[in-house]
Amino acid sequence: MVYNWENSSAEVNMFVHHLLDSTKDILDDKLIGFYIHGSLAMGGFNPSKSDIDILVVTTDSLSMEIKKRLLKLFLECSNNPFPAEVTFLNEGQLKEWKYPTPFDFHYSEHWRKKYEEGAAFVSDMPKEDPDLAAHITIVNHRGICLWGRSIDKVFPAVPKSHYLASILFDYEDCLKNIELNPVYCTLNLVRVYCYLKEEKITSKQEAGKWGLSHLPQAFHSTRPYNKLSQLMQARSRILL
Repeated sequence: MVYNWENSSAEVNMFVHHLLDSTKDILDDKLIGFYIHGSLAMGGFNPSKSDIDILVVTTDSLSMEIKKRLLKLFLECSNNPFPAEVTFLNEGQLKEWKYPTPFDFHYSEHWRKKYEEGAAFVSDMPKEDPDLAAHITIVNHRGICLWGRSIDKVFPAVPKSHYLASILFDYEDCLKNIELNPVYCTLNLVRVYCYLKEEKITSKQEAGKWGLSHLPQAFHSTRPYNKLSQLMQARSRILL
């Protein structure tokens, strides 16, 4: 069973509001807004597999002390019981739009090991992320403002060329890792193809349904028979 924010469980609701309340306590008057994107906003959220995707916007850049407090919060809460992926940006970074997009702090389970090995990674983390152009585009089209200023008052319109560059960056990564995570990567590839064909911004669930109604029958099976080689051969056609 998959969900969105409106019909999600009390457990999901309590978890997200705990993150919101804890973030408000840490940031105090620096907090502009707390926004949900990804599967929980668009639909297709699977409580046993999906991340809870969050963007947080602040008035100013964050001090190292605040970053360490945020790190403690997400190390304790993420994966307990749901994994969280959250990025903190400040108002200036959004007003002076750049691609790849700069940010102040990021947490995801992908980075947990580096954080646990030493808090020094907080200061050494990357300073910009090409994925943010896609995340902000999704927030603009399908996101949810859980607290703070409305989405249209906070986030800029992302140029289509930057959104496309962002999803193609993810596309290339999926081609490399499809055998490690075939479901996620296959649906992401279809999502990119859907946007290239129709400029539709879809969830992975919506992309899967679109693929079943638009792709040749040979691509419908979930059996892993030479699927990677088929997708690699189709790559040049998809990018046209």
